[in-house]
Amino acid sequence: MDLEMNHHIRVYKDVENVPISQDFQMTYNGLSLMAEAAESNLEEYKKKNMNAFVVGYTGEVGKALVKHLAQVKPFQKVYLLGRREVTLDVEDPSYFEQKSVDFEKLEESSDLFKGIGVGFCALGTTKAKAGAKGFVQVDHDFVVKTAEVAKAAGCEHFNLVSSQGADKNSSFLYTKTKGQAEEAIKAMAYQRYSIFRPGVLLCDRQESRAGESFVRFLLKPVAALFPTAISTPVDVLVKAMINNVIATPDKAKDFELYENKAIHMLGGNLKSSCSEKTKVDSAPEK
Repeated sequence: MDLEMNHHIRVYKDVENVPISQDFQMTYNGLSLMAEAAESNLEEYKKKNMNAFVVGYTGEVGKALVKHLAQVKPFQKVYLLGRREVTLDVEDPSYFEQKSVDFEKLEESSDLFKGIGVGFCALGTTKAKAGAKGFVQVDHDFVVKTAEVAKAAGCEHFNLVSSQGADKNSSFLYTKTKGQAEEAIKAMAYQRYSIFRPGVLLCDRQESRAGESFVRFLLKPVAALFPTAISTPVDVLVKAMINNVIATPDKAKDFELYENKAIHMLGGNLKSSCSEKTKVDSAPEK
């Protein structure tokens, strides 16, 4: 399979036996440089006075994202949109503004999205917790509706936390739903759309789900030896998301897809060199 470079698409996949062009190799290795550049570009990015919103901020990824945003403060203001207000575990809660919304009637809250250029979506539940219908409603319907309402209000850059293996044609409900949500948002033609597909998230959940603690226990030695194989520390994921926003905003592509290994590199958890055999794939235009 030949790789075709598209100047509007940047995709980093963990795929076996894919030939690598020199340009694509250097681009992939540039992820670790992007992670380093984010810190030096931070003050310049702050001058843009951008506002951001986060949905799904009470989940594990959302909470970690809020904490890191509170430390870095790349935006002028961050709006947290959810069903209820919560106590934030940050030193400066004034940096955030919580707004209650009904995701089933999100259009009624469209004014809350006005003047916000960057959106982070970490919405998600499980079939075990919400049932099949409830899972699809949250992980597809609410996610897609958020992107739709935000874009109509002027949002330019939408960041989506998806999942490793997401595929709209999958026979499994979880990965199929994630893939369908990705594609629905891509069709909206955002000015910039970034998808993050982490592996099994490594974090200490306050709300333990059946079997997850045991799985994370088993994954610890695997993660130590092969950090990018099937797991992603939640802190690495949120750092990658923020680094991607501020590192090279003026050179960004309109569509970016980061698979697990790329997330580790962009999050500063993995270094790469041009001599390393890095696996990438390109995405076909839809």
